[in-house]
Amino acid sequence: MGADSGARGTARPATTHPHPATAARPTVLTGATVVLPPETVHNGQLVIDGTRIGRTAPANAQFIDVTGHYVVPGFVDIHNHGGGGASFTSGSVDDILKGIHTHRLHGTTTLVASTVTGDMDFLTRRAGLLSELAEQGEIAGIHFEGPFISPCRKGAHAEDLLRDPHPADVRKLLDASRGQARMVTLATELPGGTDSVRLLAEHGVIAAIGHTDATYEQTVEAIDAGATVATHLFNAMPPLGHRTPGPIAALLEDDRITVELINDGTHLHPAALQLAFHRAGARRVAFITDAMDAAGFGDGRYWLGPLEVEVADGVARLASDGTIAGSTLTLDRAFQRAVTVDGLSVEDAVQALSATPARLLGMSDRIGSLEPGKDADLVLLDADFELKGVMRRGEWVVGPQLG
Repeated sequence: MGADSGARGTARPATTHPHPATAARPTVLTGATVVLPPETVHNGQLVIDGTRIGRTAPANAQFIDVTGHYVVPGFVDIHNHGGGGASFTSGSVDDILKGIHTHRLHGTTTLVASTVTGDMDFLTRRAGLLSELAEQGEIAGIHFEGPFISPCRKGAHAEDLLRDPHPADVRKLLDASRGQARMVTLATELPGGTDSVRLLAEHGVIAAIGHTDATYEQTVEAIDAGATVATHLFNAMPPLGHRTPGPIAALLEDDRITVELINDGTHLHPAALQLAFHRAGARRVAFITDAMDAAGFGDGRYWLGPLEVEVADGVARLASDGTIAGSTLTLDRAFQRAVTVDGLSVEDAVQALSATPARLLGMSDRIGSLEPGKDADLVLLDADFELKGVMRRGEWVVGPQLG
């Protein structure tokens, strides 16, 4: 991604419904294939009572027959820069809410808003604004991707705004976030990187290794210091080599690391995704979007700070040199691709899209699985894994489309 971003496209925004319909009374979804831990229940039912998942159907419950459909937990995206033509990095509050709602229409019921590289004053101001939305429950916190990344692996970040990850600067972002910072991506081989990892771990913030040119040994050192996430594994880091294995080998082999994967068919070859799943397992994989403004919006020209982006056929690239500039992915598409193209089980896809990211955020007691007492966040999918309904905290964001 780049610095401040703003859309300049001619595409029309996705249709939005800013006021979801609240269930008038308790609801029971019947006849569904319900993906529950530790098993999938066929011809099952799910009770929604208020904002929570219930155990038994109240006497006044309404029943909705969803036979032939899957009910899965709401998706959790820990790395997302925007959507619907709106940027989490530079947009107004209304813009940000539009972007959040765009992703809710595609099944993402919990979202961490990611920033991109900018100067420190700008980032601290954005942290303050995003913290308010986190405090209101609209987002699950803030992810800072940049400016503490390697110029060798900058991707679509503005090189003149990059800086070393000195702990004092990292602390400024944490302080500006008022306890709402959830993750910081670092090139931990840079001066101050390991100390900043320790600082983040001490404050309960995820230290993510990404946009890095680190060696295998430097990556192991960062993991031992407390890093726990690989930012979009394989992308913006040295490739795996048989004599110089680099960060990929270190991140895949260590059970303390959860690896982000962008499953859009552009960022990863299917064999790379299979390698990550075979080595790490579904419990260590978190599917993300890394979405930019064009997600749910359309092709066109966009700006990432001073960097112009061309989105064509759903792929975002810098106009200057063709570097991939985030994605236009939504998590419903990531789910469908995982099952129909990559051959993952529905259970593994649910783990990577819901349970694993919920655990990373420390929110497994509320979200990530369809268990009684948790938030009534769910996605309804048909037999072809097309999205047919979305509920967030007991409210239909997308009402059941069963025709």
